[in-house]
Amino acid sequence: MKNLLNKIIQSAGRKDYQIDIAITNRELTLVFFDRLIQLLRGLKLKIYLKESKGILFVGKNSKLKHCRKISVGKSLILGDNVEINALSKLGISIGNNVSILKNTIIECTGVIRDLGEGLIIGNNVGIAQNCFIQVRGKVVIGNNVILGPNVSIFSENHNFENSELPVSVQGETRKGVVIEDGVWLGTRVVILDGVTVGKNSIVAAGSIVTKNVVPYTIVGGIPAKLIKDRR
Repeated sequence: MKNLLNKIIQSAGRKDYQIDIAITNRELTLVFFDRLIQLLRGLKLKIYLKESKGILFVGKNSKLKHCRKISVGKSLILGDNVEINALSKLGISIGNNVSILKNTIIECTGVIRDLGEGLIIGNNVGIAQNCFIQVRGKVVIGNNVILGPNVSIFSENHNFENSELPVSVQGETRKGVVIEDGVWLGTRVVILDGVTVGKNSIVAAGSIVTKNVVPYTIVGGIPAKLIKDRR
């Protein structure tokens, strides 16, 4: 049974994937039927998407709005209670072998007077539980990226130069956010608007990133600062 499931998973695009030998056939059967139910939900959702090239697994109570603006590659897993609002100028593009776990929110537009730009997620991306991705400026997440639990990404800032006026009436700036290939964002990391997190860098848990992160470095703290060069 394990060999058969390994082949099925690998054919869906997860090259070299191997089920842990410690799992029993009974446990594997329970996992299989859970995935089967998620797959049935995914088959129903697929017909509403702009494009879907592969298998789609959908958890309980997940909600996708403006599905015609969402394009999906191979093997997307959505956990329970995931919310995605794709209303934006460019929509959402999701690559191959992506998982977005339970309670994560992706919000492309807050108010319809000013639509968000759009979101691109690359291949082999894992987005853990309780993440929040605010898409106002364009957000790009590269290949092989890991977002730990409770990561937040913001692509908009409120203007506040005039102290005589409420912040709410001074408008916003939108520079966008780029998370390059191979990045690991630890749990509870916050990425602010205008930031590029460089290739193969690591952001330590609990950090707030206000400036660009140099590729191949480890940063951490509030605000995040260089801890180590990985090369």
